[in-house]
Amino acid sequence: MAKILLMEDDPNFAKSLINYLQKHDYDVEWARDGEEAIDLSYENRYDLYLFDVNVPLVNGIEVLRGLRGAEDGTPAIFISAQIDVKSMAQGFDAGADDYIKKPFDPEELLVRIGAKIAAQQEKRNVYGYRFDVGTREIYRDGMLIGMGEVQRNILIELLSAYPNPARKEVLMEFLETQNDGALRVNMVKLKKETGLEIQAVRGVGYKIL
Repeated sequence: MAKILLMEDDPNFAKSLINYLQKHDYDVEWARDGEEAIDLSYENRYDLYLFDVNVPLVNGIEVLRGLRGAEDGTPAIFISAQIDVKSMAQGFDAGADDYIKKPFDPEELLVRIGAKIAAQQEKRNVYGYRFDVGTREIYRDGMLIGMGEVQRNILIELLSAYPNPARKEVLMEFLETQNDGALRVNMVKLKKETGLEIQAVRGVGYKIL
């Protein structure tokens, strides 16, 4: 089930939209202001951001600009009652993937959400690598490959996060010895074993390029 972070300060509109999206098999979490959205985006991984622009504390454009600056490439759709050329330009400059004006046809929003999530999930077949969510088996070009448990868990986390970085504190949980040196050693081994280009992201973790 795809997971969406909705940032919306109107409780009636938010609850109505959440109910509608849940009926169409989306898992939705609700942030009532920009600071709550920032906290939730740090604690969780989402398939899509659905952000109102005019929300308290930190507006939607600044929230998304901060996320993009932190190497978060999660697809983002802005919803707003005001869509003029200047506002749209600011939104796209901040890293938005789409814009929709309130009030909107819910079915149109579903189409836009579905297109963005489908494109994102297609990217998770990364350089021929994919994994089975249930069995946690890893495949390359359709062929099951064998890996040690630590390397497999790290690669699954990197594939799940792609194209965003996997957070260091999450990767550390897979290690018997939890320190930066041990994590770097495992990354070097994984790069040699898979041929993937994996890069450290300062203050965040590691990502597949």
